[in-house]
Amino acid sequence: MIQRAIMDEARYCLKQFRALCITGPRQSGKTTLSRLLLKGKPYVNFEDPSTEANFLNSPAEFLENLKGGAVLDEVQRVPEIFRHLQVVLDKRPSRGQFILTGSNNFLLYQQISQSLAGRAGYLTLLPLSYAEMKAAKLPVHDLLSNILTGGYPEIHAQKLDSHRWMQGYIQTYVQRDVRQVKNITNLTSFNKLIHLCASHAGQILNRDELAKQIGIDSKTVQSWIGILEASYIVFLLQPWHNNLNKRIIKSPKIYFYDTGLLCTLLQLKSKKGLKQYALSGAIFENWCIAEIKKNRTNQGINEGLFYFRDHLGNEIDLIIEKENGPQAIEIKSSEKQDRKLLSGLKYWSKYQPSSGGTLLYQGEDSETENMSIQYASWKNIDRI
Repeated sequence: MIQRAIMDEARYCLKQFRALCITGPRQSGKTTLSRLLLKGKPYVNFEDPSTEANFLNSPAEFLENLKGGAVLDEVQRVPEIFRHLQVVLDKRPSRGQFILTGSNNFLLYQQISQSLAGRAGYLTLLPLSYAEMKAAKLPVHDLLSNILTGGYPEIHAQKLDSHRWMQGYIQTYVQRDVRQVKNITNLTSFNKLIHLCASHAGQILNRDELAKQIGIDSKTVQSWIGILEASYIVFLLQPWHNNLNKRIIKSPKIYFYDTGLLCTLLQLKSKKGLKQYALSGAIFENWCIAEIKKNRTNQGINEGLFYFRDHLGNEIDLIIEKENGPQAIEIKSSEKQDRKLLSGLKYWSKYQPSSGGTLLYQGEDSETENMSIQYASWKNIDRI
């Protein structure tokens, strides 16, 4: 079994709250983690029609019978559970009674904020990070293989064909999960949006342009991208700004949580195909930013990632807000160190002289360029 990096944070939350809600994409390992955390307690899966029916028949009695707590899986299927669980938790003040899991952030967060505020902690479990796979001694020394395979645990545990697995995942997601979140009747257009988002990964999101290409209005695009966010397919990186430069780009950039899924949407099946792909640099950038996001999420940090771009086109791929100030990360697909690649970081350092800067690249060596700028190999991304 692969040890998940979020384990310590989850155990801490169980000591602080009466219940813990773990969200994340389907097949990210939520059930396995939850059952390990509450080992010995009952496991309830609401995707089982008979279990769902038993609960709906008598919600209060159903929960009262779980005297010592339980793992409640895929609770977004029974949104009525939250107000009934509130009553149960108010009667039982002990910590760490229940773990609730779900694969839709919007539905769960809305219900928790309304019914379980102060009673439940909230964590997100994403697919395996490079750091987790390295710690588990999985074969992770080939960057292109890492990007193509992605981080869904089942693929690694059972040594599956990632491209075939992802094709089934996409089909299941579109046909089932999307309809559960929102009754989208035009699944063809929605599917086209997912593929267009893949071709724009790492780029500034232009909702009007996407709407034009699909043949729908921009409000629908905004709503559908919200669904992709809520179900952990994509995330948006907002622009970083302060009073130094008010004339900055204000639109977010779009990224995929898992590059294996991204590559499948782009029909990239081999290392050769990935290397020759015109936007391979954008895919490498996506992989790096997604890895940094996973590592922070595993520590319970869900904010503090931005990008910078001003009206002159000066850009930094990633800004990480830290206690000692913003850290700039520039990402290049080059395999060799080249000072020409540092122009963005040098521009940034003029306006943020106390801010550190790192160039992440596909080479093997990590070394310091000067006091404020360093080269970092992709292999050391878990240290950023």
